[in-house]
Amino acid sequence: MANAAHVADQFSEQIGHVFCDFIERFIPPQAYMESEWTDPASDPAGAGNVSLDRLPYLKQVISLPQVQSTTLMVDFRDFASFNDMVATYTMQHYVRVEPFLRRAVQTVVHKHVPHYLYKAASTNFGTQAADAATAGAGGDRSGPMRDFWVSFFNLPKVSRLRELRGEHVGTLDSLSGTVTRTSEVRPELLLGSFECAECQTVVHNVEQQFMYTEPIMCQNPTCQNRIAWTPLLTQSKFCDWQKVRVQENPNEIPSGAMPRSIDVILRHEMVEKAKAGDKVRFTGTVIVIPDIAQLAVPGHKVEAARAPAGGRAAPGFAEGVSGLKALGVRDMGYKLAFLACHCLPESQKNVWADATDAVDPAAVAETMTAEELDELREMVADANIYNSLARSIAPHVWGHEEIKRGILLQLLGGVHKKTVEGINLRGDLNICIVGDPSTAKSQFLKYVATLAPRSVFTSGKASSAAGLTAAVIKDEETGEFTIEAGALMLADNGICCIDEFDKMDIRDQVAIHEAMEQQTISIAKAGVQATLNARTSILAAANPVHGRYDKRLTLRQNIAMSAPIMSRFDLFFVVLDEGDDNIDLRIAEHIVNVHRHRDAHLTPEYSLDRVQRYLRFARAFQPQLAPDAAVLLKQQYKELRAENDHKSHRVTVRQLESMIRLAEALARVHCDETVSVAYVREAYRLLKKSILTLESSETEIDLGMEELALDDRPGDEAAAAPTVDAAAMDVDEPAPAAPAAAPAAAAAAGRAKLQITQDELHSMTNLFVLRLQQARGDAPGDAADDGNSRTDELKSSYPPHFISNSSTRINNPDQQTHHVDEH
Repeated sequence: MANAAHVADQFSEQIGHVFCDFIERFIPPQAYMESEWTDPASDPAGAGNVSLDRLPYLKQVISLPQVQSTTLMVDFRDFASFNDMVATYTMQHYVRVEPFLRRAVQTVVHKHVPHYLYKAASTNFGTQAADAATAGAGGDRSGPMRDFWVSFFNLPKVSRLRELRGEHVGTLDSLSGTVTRTSEVRPELLLGSFECAECQTVVHNVEQQFMYTEPIMCQNPTCQNRIAWTPLLTQSKFCDWQKVRVQENPNEIPSGAMPRSIDVILRHEMVEKAKAGDKVRFTGTVIVIPDIAQLAVPGHKVEAARAPAGGRAAPGFAEGVSGLKALGVRDMGYKLAFLACHCLPESQKNVWADATDAVDPAAVAETMTAEELDELREMVADANIYNSLARSIAPHVWGHEEIKRGILLQLLGGVHKKTVEGINLRGDLNICIVGDPSTAKSQFLKYVATLAPRSVFTSGKASSAAGLTAAVIKDEETGEFTIEAGALMLADNGICCIDEFDKMDIRDQVAIHEAMEQQTISIAKAGVQATLNARTSILAAANPVHGRYDKRLTLRQNIAMSAPIMSRFDLFFVVLDEGDDNIDLRIAEHIVNVHRHRDAHLTPEYSLDRVQRYLRFARAFQPQLAPDAAVLLKQQYKELRAENDHKSHRVTVRQLESMIRLAEALARVHCDETVSVAYVREAYRLLKKSILTLESSETEIDLGMEELALDDRPGDEAAAAPTVDAAAMDVDEPAPAAPAAAPAAAAAAGRAKLQITQDELHSMTNLFVLRLQQARGDAPGDAADDGNSRTDELKSSYPPHFISNSSTRINNPDQQTHHVDEH
């Protein structure tokens, strides 16, 4: 058996020769029309007179030493256009053909860059400096030969995780899913060298089939050793590998079914390419591996037992622990896994880069085509780009212009900063939409979840603290505790959309305090202590506690949120479902047209792809505050704090940081490197409108007196802080002019009005009723008192500080009052 002749796979060798020709001779179709060229097939030298720039794969092979890579990236569409029959056979018998494809790359490297075929003969493992020195010296043939890899991408079909079956084993396939867990990078034994413990014969290149595999029998005819082997690690070949847990995409899960997962094995240069939360497309093959987790049968109890007598001399002591090969087929189950040769995050196609990385706008523009650059220049030149982009957000939702502006700014975000001490200052914006049912709150969340990359949509009622942050679980194979990413970790550098935020338990809301402000998640469980990144924006939707929003109460009383959570939201939007015949008719027309004409009725100014490209380009800007804008920021923050002393706890430093982030996002909307005064004013307007929704509704009491002094505020100051009614936030449409109502409005403005909050009105009413009941009980039959004496008595019964405050408000009817319930 040891002297058995090796059978050559001639058909696979022919495919290897075809692949060599493909690397050296393939020319993209667009190169045919650029200029004159010579057919490389007519030139036995290989490349003919064709420029190296037109031979992309040969150029890639020649550039491998410069980039210190051993992986050849191949577009499968190019391979199929070169030889469709060979490409089809490669897809159907990938495991059989793959070693010959790798050998073909070695042949091309030996022909064109022979100095890169061998590694440096150095005792330092993985030393890139030694490899570079070897390449510069013309190669060192005394070192080991390099292993080269082939990575295919752009397969004609992408399979769903649920579609993988046993018939896919060994075929070339693509798989798309969301990464939920990644392991550390470990070494894997590819080809092992073993020494016989009986006769010291060395057996080289023993292929490892996804488990530790020893030689079947010693090659020495006089030695029949089968079990006693010593591995020679220095003469064996290793490569890096990483196990990634992939879950099927949410839009691919059938209704009523649980999401399925599969383990994906990444090797060599593909490790660390996928992070938890990425939606990744893998290319590779389905393999079958033993299901070791089933060996640990649940229910078996560990019991203490006395050691056998005899010590080391006892029978069975030298047998050791039996491995997997001691088990029969019926004793072990098997499971499917995916061995990937290529890993590409799908979000890289239309997504902005890491928010913390400094990206040059010119570098982003280089990744676009000429047509896309023309569209981008047209959008940058649009003077009304702010409103145009806002109207392009969620076109299927009618109205709500202010909410669309806020979501646009959230998609762009502010500038992430880092202090000298290493403290990160967040640039992401958090937005909460509060309102009545059927006001399109969830539609905004669904739209953002499809528009933004690395976005996660979840419900607050069905989410726990561990599900939102991270969970520590025990690995079923190694027995070690690992971290399972939650929704906020999966949405790192993206947006986490949380619906029914008010239904979340208070203890679960506390778990995301750190993630919303510091943008980190600290874990100290089961011996695992780590600080994980959660650099995400939160878009939340909440319903009022009583079903519908009560304008007589404050926002804090309308929703079930704690004060720390509310302070971490940069903007609040209140949407009310108020009866208006005109608005109801327009909403009904919009909904009916959407159902009748589908997408034909939705005509946004910019398409979804153009919006995504513009957001990616605009996020590359890092705007800086101008000196005059910084002065205006300080002045407006001072005004917010000074409006009412007993409410200053509601306007905190976080609101100042919110204004800065909003102004930076506005500068990014206009692709501006400087945050100007105009951006600060718009940010102040949005924040002011959000703060006004926190105020309780006030009751106006007409005193029946003509007011002599009207509003004497300067025009600029009044324009900078417009009064916004909470009802106006439902549908933000320009109100039509009403000239006929001007005289009536002027007459109404001339009458003095007393403005008090609902709490003041209720407390005053209760006190007056109590006083009248007491007076009636003291003198039930006294009818001689006139009305003036009774009125004077009621006035004297109320605290004097309210009388003085009321008189102040009577003298200044247009001055806005701010009252906060101390609870």
